Amino acid sequence: MKLKQKLAIGYVRARLHILTLVSPRQAAKKAFSLFCTPRRKPGKKRSPLFDKGEELSFHLEGHSVRGHRWLPHQASSDTLKKVLIAHGFESSSRNFEQYVNAFLKRGYEVLAFDAPAHGRSGGGRITLPLYVDMIRAIYDRYGPIHSLMGHSLGGLALSLFLESIAHDRSTRLVLISPPVEMVSAVDMFFQMLELDNDVRTAFDEYAYHLSGRPFSWFSLRRALHGIKAEVLWLHDEDDDITPLADTLPVKKDGHPNVRFIITKGLGHRKIYRDGDVIRQVAAFV
Repeated sequence: MKLKQKLAIGYVRARLHILTLVSPRQAAKKAFSLFCTPRRKPGKKRSPLFDKGEELSFHLEGHSVRGHRWLPHQASSDTLKKVLIAHGFESSSRNFEQYVNAFLKRGYEVLAFDAPAHGRSGGGRITLPLYVDMIRAIYDRYGPIHSLMGHSLGGLALSLFLESIAHDRSTRLVLISPPVEMVSAVDMFFQMLELDNDVRTAFDEYAYHLSGRPFSWFSLRRALHGIKAEVLWLHDEDDDITPLADTLPVKKDGHPNVRFIITKGLGHRKIYRDGDVIRQVAAFV
C-alpha cells in the first residue's frame, strides 16, 4: 500500500473512531457510505473503439446509466446472440476493450455499461442491489442476453440477477475473480478501519433497512444453487482482494455446471487483462 493511501486510511479511521464515541449508528452510516463510494478512477485512456459503438443510456433511480452496443461487421441485431460485460468496483467498461473485440470476432453483439458512480454514468455510490437492478434494466431493454461476463463485483451482481430469471444450460456465465460472500468483504473493510462491534451491528442493521436482506444473502455460493447456466470461473492464487480461499468451498460443492480455472501470479486485476484468459473466455461464450 502506498504512503498516500495509508495516510488517507489513517485519517478516515481517526474520524470514524471519533464519530463512534458520539454515535455508533452515525459512524455506521458514514462507514456504509464509504463502503459504497468508489474513489479510484479508471486510468486507462478511452479507446477509439468506444467511438465506433452505439451509445446507449437510460435512467435508473435518479442516475444516468451510460453504455455502448457493438455489432459485428454487416450484421443485424435481430439474429445475433448477445454478450453483456459487467465491470468491477472502481473500474469501468473502458477497461474491457479486448473482450469487446474478441466477442465481435466471434460474431456476438456486445453490450457494456458503466455502473452508477463509475465511468460515464452518474451517481456517487454503488450498492450491490443497485448494480443488480441496473443489469435487470439492461436485460429488459436490450435482451434477451445469451452470455454474461463479469469481473469482481460485476460477476457477483450478474449471478444474483441470473438466479432470479428463467434460464437454462444454454446460457453462459463467466466469473473472473468474483467476491464469494459480501460478509467477507465487509469483514475486510471493518478490519482495515478497526471499527468496533457496536458499529458493525449498526452497519448491518442499516444495510438490512436499505435492502431488506442481510449481508449473508448476497452470496455467490448461495446463488449458484439457483443457476442452471454453464459457468466458467477464473480466479488467481495471488488475489488479495477476493482471496482464492473464499472460492475453494464453492469448488468443493461440486456443481456439475461450473468449471474452475486457477491461475498464478496475476492477482485481482491483471487476470482479466491476461491474453490467455481472454482467449479462454471468448472460446467459452
